[in-house]
Amino acid sequence: MPPSTNPLSALLEERGFLMADGATGTNLFNMGLSSGDAPEFWNVDHPDRITKLYTDAVEAGSDLFLTNTFGGNASRLKLHQAQGRVRDLNRIGAEIGRAVADKAGRKVLVAGSMGPTGDIFEPIGTMSHAVAVEMFHEQAEGLKEGGADILWVETISALEEYRAAAEACARAGMPWVGTMSFDTAGRTMMGVTSADFVKQASKLATPPNALGANCGTGASDLLRTILGMASAGPEMPIVAKGNAGIPKFVDGAIRYDGTPALMGDYAVLARDCGATIIGGCCGTMPEHLRAMREALDTRPRGERPTLEQITTALGPFSSDSDGTEPSGCGDPTHDHGRARRGRRRT
Repeated sequence: MPPSTNPLSALLEERGFLMADGATGTNLFNMGLSSGDAPEFWNVDHPDRITKLYTDAVEAGSDLFLTNTFGGNASRLKLHQAQGRVRDLNRIGAEIGRAVADKAGRKVLVAGSMGPTGDIFEPIGTMSHAVAVEMFHEQAEGLKEGGADILWVETISALEEYRAAAEACARAGMPWVGTMSFDTAGRTMMGVTSADFVKQASKLATPPNALGANCGTGASDLLRTILGMASAGPEMPIVAKGNAGIPKFVDGAIRYDGTPALMGDYAVLARDCGATIIGGCCGTMPEHLRAMREALDTRPRGERPTLEQITTALGPFSSDSDGTEPSGCGDPTHDHGRARRGRRRT
C-alpha cells in the first residue's frame, strides 16, 4: 500500500514520531478482569470498560492505540469454546475503537491487535502455514470490518508465524505493523535475533509498514534490541513498545517497577535509538503514557545512546549478550558488530 493511502505512514510523515498506547492486560486486570478469562469477551460484555481503556490512552497523548483483540484468533479463542466468535469479537473491538478515535478531536489511529496463535509450527509442531493464514485472515477481516486503520501483529516469536500473519494482512488488503518479542538473552523464544528479523521481514512479499519489538523483559533489553534493528538498516520505521520496568510479585499480584519518570526516560532513549513509533507494553498505565508524551514533546532529540547510557538510565540488562555476537559483546555500535551484520547480508 503506497504511503498516500497508508494512514500510518501519512501520520508519521506529518508528526515525525508517533506515541502508541500502553498495556491492555494490566489495565483490564485493574478494571476487574480475572486471570484466565478471555479479555476479548469484554468487547461484548463490558464495552464501557473497553471504551475507557482506549479513551485513557488517547487522553494521555497516544497517537494510536491497539484494540482489545490480542488473543482474538480461533486457536486462542478455542480455549474458551469461542472459536466461532472470531469475526464478531474482533469487529466489535475495532468498532469501539473507531468511535473513540473519531471523537478524539485530532487524528488518532485504531490499530487492530493480532497476537500469536499459541501453536508451534510444522515440522516441530502441528500448525501449518495454510491454517495459520486462515486464522489470521479471519481475524484481520473482522478488524477491517470494524473500522481499524491498520493491523498490528505483535509478540511473535517464530518467523514462520510472522510470515503467515503477513500473508493474511495482505489478503485483507490492509497496511500492517509487525513486532516480535525478544525475551531470551536477546533472541525470541524461537531463537530469532534482531538482525535476522530485519533481514527476513524486509524480504516478505508484503513487508510491514513498520517493524520492531514489544514486551520481552525490561526496557533496557528492549532498547538494546532496537539498537540492533536500527544498525541492520531497515527501510521501514521501527517500533519500540517496552514493558514498564521489571515484573515483581507483590501482595499476591504481578507488579511492574517502572515509574512514570523511568518511562519518560525510556521513551526519549527509544527515539534516540532509532524508533519513531514508541509506546509501552506490560505494566504501562496512563500515568506512564502521560510522562512519555511530555518527555517526547519537550526533550530535544539526542545522539544514539551507548549501552552504558541505557543501563544507567533504565537499569541493567537481563543477559550479557544481545544474542547476535559470538564473543558475548552485545554492543551493536562496535566495529565487529558491523562486520558481523555485513556477513549476514550476503
